[in-house]
Amino acid sequence: MNIEHFADGEFSVSYEESIRGYHVFLIQSTFPNADNLLELLLMIDAAKRASAKSIIAVIPYFGWARQDRKDKPRVAIGAKLVADLLNVAGINRLITMDLHADQIQGFFNVPVDHLYGSTVFVDEIKSMGLKNPVIATPDVGGTKRANSYAKHLNVPMVICYKLRKKANEVSEMKIIGDVKDMDVILVDDIVDTAGTITKAADLMLTNGANSVRAIASHAVMSDPASTRVDNSGLTEIVFTDSIPYSKKSEKVKIISVAELFATAIMRVCNNESISSLYLI
Repeated sequence: MNIEHFADGEFSVSYEESIRGYHVFLIQSTFPNADNLLELLLMIDAAKRASAKSIIAVIPYFGWARQDRKDKPRVAIGAKLVADLLNVAGINRLITMDLHADQIQGFFNVPVDHLYGSTVFVDEIKSMGLKNPVIATPDVGGTKRANSYAKHLNVPMVICYKLRKKANEVSEMKIIGDVKDMDVILVDDIVDTAGTITKAADLMLTNGANSVRAIASHAVMSDPASTRVDNSGLTEIVFTDSIPYSKKSEKVKIISVAELFATAIMRVCNNESISSLYLI
């Protein structure tokens, strides 16, 4: 690929060799800013006009996925809009991982292979060698995800829930379940500002937990997230490399999902099942 930038910020993309008749896999996470998404759309359009046989978008982190419904009047459904843009641009398939909401798959008119970070996280959890592990979710919305981990690992689960006196202001956070003398593993899909997950970790320790760790698929980590993680009671937080993490934090560990996506791509090429990649 060659990407040419103009003085006003506009850019164009081009393929530097023939792709006529090829299956083209475009690997690009669409994390903000929007340049990543627009670059992907231009690559899809260029591949279509260059007579590619098929165009598969490989999007480890699907941006705008948190806007999956109208949660208040007069707002956009950003995830649906992005899906429409990709559909119109001309993709034949989407491969992604840990969508914020599973129903986003229904926004597409092409096959969607939805991979799960649990494929790599389960081994990571087992390697921690924790004596009294318990799976926890930092908010009620992640209960289903945390329950899947708890069932697979045969360990108990606890839930944090937030009380709000008014919108966008957390007045209190409470724990449903017992964490006394337990090694807590907080499970989430996205960590943005790290406010909720660090507050949940400190609450776990206040309620008698031995240690608190966290795993999350996508390291959005907007400022001041890294500082909050460093100053929190978290022992460590483990992310995948679906988004480049350039900031420095001794508590952040990055594990690769390259092999997971490589296997999925190979199986798509060979018309093989990828369901065996779904651990939980």
